[in-house]
Amino acid sequence: MSEAPDTADTRSDTYAELASVGPYGVRPGHALITMVEPHPGHEYAYNRWYEDDHYYAGAMAMPWMYAGRRWVAPRDLQLLRRPEKSAVAEPVTAGCYLSTYWITEGRYAEHMKWTVGINKRLNRDGRVYQDRTHVFTAFQDHEATVYRDGAAGPRDVHALDHPYAGLVLEVVDVERAEQRPALVEWLRTKHLPRAVAGSPAALVTLFRPTPLPGDRMTYVKQVEGVDTRLTLLWFLEADPRECWEEHFAGLGDQVAAAGLGARVELMAPFVPTVPGTDRYVDRLRA
Repeated sequence: MSEAPDTADTRSDTYAELASVGPYGVRPGHALITMVEPHPGHEYAYNRWYEDDHYYAGAMAMPWMYAGRRWVAPRDLQLLRRPEKSAVAEPVTAGCYLSTYWITEGRYAEHMKWTVGINKRLNRDGRVYQDRTHVFTAFQDHEATVYRDGAAGPRDVHALDHPYAGLVLEVVDVERAEQRPALVEWLRTKHLPRAVAGSPAALVTLFRPTPLPGDRMTYVKQVEGVDTRLTLLWFLEADPRECWEEHFAGLGDQVAAAGLGARVELMAPFVPTVPGTDRYVDRLRA
């Protein structure tokens, strides 16, 4: 999408001042994880809008959002999702596309000010695609990363640039907020190290959601489960179809059996999109 240059004051001198202060490490201290369903009949138009415009103008061009990747679930992957009744997606197959972004640790507040401002501008300028539903959209704070191979291999900072063959989104809820710290500890020290050992998952990142600001865009609902939910991203070196039953289909039962008051509300496999193409768009529906 070609845009005419804006001749208004850009306050360019301010950028040098901002760059000289505050955190600027590379650790993914925060994330934006957003699963979206294009409305029926709008699949191609939505994909082109997101890839050609919104992925850049509404995400990657923003300060402190330094890595991103899109994922897609064709119909056969949607049908692998668990559980059948999900508190996240209704029906559980909803949410064809998943976008994941890393945000520099300690820069969440600054990024949020920018993202609210730019999205208001994009909406005003007619550059927000309305025929879509946000199934699961949340900014998240990083809790932990568990690696299969220890010090070998890509780190979490590389995960959205490394050519992983697939990703599994897992959402876990506890009954009460005071149960979540124990769940985090069990996941970090026991469950996840066992689950990644010998599996195609090179690493899994663990996040907890943060509330969206009150001045967010009205088409994005407020985040649910801020005190009781955890979000996991499993980065796979194999197509999820090849390893689903052996390594992922039973994880929900393992979490429930831990006695921590936890329930897996979504296990959803994806494969990476191919930027600049409409690959998989014709395979989203039954």
